[in-house]
Amino acid sequence: MTEHILTENPDTAPNVRVIRFNRPDKKNAITRAMYAAMTDALQAASADACVHVVVFLGQPGCFSAGNDMADFLAFAREGAMGSEVLDFLTALATFDKPLVSGVDGLAIGIGTTIHLHCDLTLASERSVFRTPFVDLALVPEAASSLLVPRRMGHQRAFALLAAGEALTAAEACRDGLIWRVTSPEALEAETLAVALKLAAKPQGALRIARNLLRGPREDILERIAEEATHFEAQLRSAEARAAFEAFLKR
Repeated sequence: MTEHILTENPDTAPNVRVIRFNRPDKKNAITRAMYAAMTDALQAASADACVHVVVFLGQPGCFSAGNDMADFLAFAREGAMGSEVLDFLTALATFDKPLVSGVDGLAIGIGTTIHLHCDLTLASERSVFRTPFVDLALVPEAASSLLVPRRMGHQRAFALLAAGEALTAAEACRDGLIWRVTSPEALEAETLAVALKLAAKPQGALRIARNLLRGPREDILERIAEEATHFEAQLRSAEARAAFEAFLKR
């Protein structure tokens, strides 16, 4: 497990498994090793009967700035992506227990789309959600091109995923991306309190209710794979390589 992904069961919530981004010096930008660590953490939580709920958290002021750009540039130069990203997205989309997330500050790229697979997301009022895929000559991922239009309608989805427009926490709540807005000071405690309530419920009934609400996953997995095909092709493009190099020179 990389030191940039921490896992724990808080003393106050022993049936809750926290997966925390821990790379604050890089605004929690996610590397291949971090993706692999999160996949391992989800698989371990799924197999552990004592874990009832999983919570994603970041650091004060930053949930995640998205994918590590140095990794992206390496992908572009190698001409192929590693399996770590797709493995994580598949594990996330098929996870069989409730997922809760708490966002404070920046939530960029996968830092936004990860919440599409969570059942309840709380965000502080200073949080900002943005997916600058096209600005980097890339395309949406995590089945966001399927899930965001379902929640927001075409125009708001296009604004977020194609135009790269940012959403405030209040706008994200209005559009159904997140559930509740709170203060930065209360964000983590309230997120864990929500998870604790879920962990105390009858787990069999909760799992059935969640599956009924989420419905079949086949279309989500198909869209993740389709997006990944386009994403990898774009990574090999000259326009993407130029965009990554320009970003890293900023």
